[in-house]
Amino acid sequence: MNIATSCDKTREKINELKQSIFDEKCRIAACGSFPPPNESELLPLVPHPKIRRQLKGHFGKVYALHFAGNSKELVSASQDGKLIIWNSHNMMKSHSIPLRSSWVMTCAFEQSRSEMVACGGLDNLCSIYRITQPQTTRGSSELAGHDGYLSCCRFLDEFKILTTSGDSTCCLWEIERNETVRSFADHTGDVMGVAISPTNRNVFVTGSCDATIKLWDLRLPYPIITLQGHDSDINSVVFCPNGVDFGTGSDDSTCQLYDIRCFMCINKFKSEKILCGVTSVSVSRAGRVLFAGMDDFNCYCWDMTKDGMTTLPLWTLSGHDNRVSCIDVCPSGECVCTGSWDYTSIVDSQW
Repeated sequence: MNIATSCDKTREKINELKQSIFDEKCRIAACGSFPPPNESELLPLVPHPKIRRQLKGHFGKVYALHFAGNSKELVSASQDGKLIIWNSHNMMKSHSIPLRSSWVMTCAFEQSRSEMVACGGLDNLCSIYRITQPQTTRGSSELAGHDGYLSCCRFLDEFKILTTSGDSTCCLWEIERNETVRSFADHTGDVMGVAISPTNRNVFVTGSCDATIKLWDLRLPYPIITLQGHDSDINSVVFCPNGVDFGTGSDDSTCQLYDIRCFMCINKFKSEKILCGVTSVSVSRAGRVLFAGMDDFNCYCWDMTKDGMTTLPLWTLSGHDNRVSCIDVCPSGECVCTGSWDYTSIVDSQW
């Protein structure tokens, strides 16, 4: 068999597989979604979360927050030019870090040892701070390389961090050397969010203003696949604890759930009463509840085992007087924290 014949047969097999995938997508679209789980196998959900603590200390809009790996500490970033490290159990502040630029848009807590925090914004830099000392006023590292604002950052481990930017790229950095390890460029709009798989640290997902989501592998310079489904900017992405599903939130007022095993949307969450954009998303530790912060001052919570187009949100978390800009569930799953433009953060819990 010559090479030309072999290439023709391979091409035919590829076309057959493409047609099979297309037929399966049409079948799933026709029936709405995958078959719902057996109701009798699902554990009952616990009561509605209630406001337990309100973190007051910022004098500007809270733009981002992130829990530490110990589920106790929490970092929040505000446009008052401060990073505050909170004890989320007793509302005490352990650190108040002044920033070089008050136009901060993101922050992150290193998860394994909880000794570093990162932030960035319109200064185009990712600044790393070590919080092992009682007072921290200067960053230990400044990662410069993006040509646009820093929209999101997440630690891969103690030595590496991922950043996304308005320059349409995502970068992997070596913290100690202040160097870019690899740049990931395939989006055609501002990249607004990044989420790292909890089960495979080489895999991550990004959401962009080009209304697409891209699945990446750190070892490859190009995306594994590009997923579509939203009609407007994607502001936030989050992986589920199982490492195979991830959620997205968009300005089109919807949240969507994707599965990387079939590379498609398996659930969509929308309510006719919700007309504002989704600013941020997070997922419960059990992987059953999707939390979505909204422009209408509320956080809506959907049961991901239900059809999100026909069922109303499971809970509505209220208490803020302005836009909910960020949300995060602590790693232990005990509580969820929302940050807002009303200068405060609220910790909700069911117990």
